[in-house]
Amino acid sequence: MDIEIIADDLEFPEGPIAMPDGSIILVEIKGERLTRIRPDGSKETIAEIAGGPNGAALGPDGRIYICNNGGFEWREVMGQTISGDAPPHYSGGAIQAVDLETGAVETLYEEANGCRLSGPNDIVFDRTGGFWFTDHGKGHGRTRDIGGLFYARPDGSSIIEAAFPIFSANGVGLSPDEKVVYVADTFSGRLLAFDLESPGIIAPSPIPIPGRPVATLPGYQFLDSLAVEEGGNVCVATLLHGGITTITPEGETEHAAFPDLFPTNICFGGRDRRDAYVTLSGTGRLAKVRWPRPGLALNFNQYP
Repeated sequence: MDIEIIADDLEFPEGPIAMPDGSIILVEIKGERLTRIRPDGSKETIAEIAGGPNGAALGPDGRIYICNNGGFEWREVMGQTISGDAPPHYSGGAIQAVDLETGAVETLYEEANGCRLSGPNDIVFDRTGGFWFTDHGKGHGRTRDIGGLFYARPDGSSIIEAAFPIFSANGVGLSPDEKVVYVADTFSGRLLAFDLESPGIIAPSPIPIPGRPVATLPGYQFLDSLAVEEGGNVCVATLLHGGITTITPEGETEHAAFPDLFPTNICFGGRDRRDAYVTLSGTGRLAKVRWPRPGLALNFNQYP
């Protein structure tokens, strides 16, 4: 697999979105901004976003919806940058929307069921225009806030806590038929599946543990954000193992290595959706490869 680095000197990139004009919009968590990267590698700041802009998705109104994790302390591990616990100025997380023309940032949600959001992380829209998002929680030294899986409407009118607790909910994506929502649980190395009764409604489970395990990776392989292929496989950024792990709905896995210990996300673009863009966050780069299979066409972000 030939890996092309199309941008570097990024401050912990995440949440890539392949736009129809060939640009990639992503967040820089450490840099606290939303950035557009042109095909020639040039960069443009769309908006400054205080805290920790994390997962991002294009919504039905043309705005970029942001999971703001509230910020991190930063540290160097093995020569690469990684996120840590909450910083001293941390006050909680939020869901925000950014106008691409003006850069205006609107905060839509800061709590659900009367509880403050801790660390919103990743987001995906369904066909109805609602969106699923994960809350990764937040570390505080010797203690940790626990997050879960949420569903909300983009107009700020409704948010529900759909599944709680999930110790370290991270990547989120929908199956092609939108009957399953997948969640990557970082520290367990486990991909979870939640069967859906209808948009925003998880089917009842006979046990009090949310979700069913699809696969659990062995050893120290921590899961980050994800994207789904057109055929239904789930592609999860894999920390420490340094790459993208593709997991079938039956739990079979394959791994594609990338030159970074801490890749955090993948998205698909190009007219055949086989251009894969991977955020190499530990080294602050954006990579591009030709993927062996097409990615799933995302709602509200279709190529012409």
